[in-house]
Amino acid sequence: MEHIIQLHIEKLSEGVYLATSGEVQGLAAQGRTIQETIEIARDVAKKLIEARMDALPLPPARENFDYPLIVAT
Repeated sequence: MEHIIQLHIEKLSEGVYLATSGEVQGLAAQGRTIQETIEIARDVAKKLIEARMDALPLPPARENFDYPLIVAT
């Protein structure tokens, strides 16, 4: 099964990137590059979704941007 999740990615003042999502409660991933941050977010999202397999909450919902993340579980 695949889920499309909107990630919100922002560059922090420390120079790292932070990804969060209003669609998957608890998803927060930090990396040195955007690509690393997305990869970490995918792994975190997969684990969170698998832990709550019965229900994926849908959201109410440039240094900042949104990125659609597809996670296969």
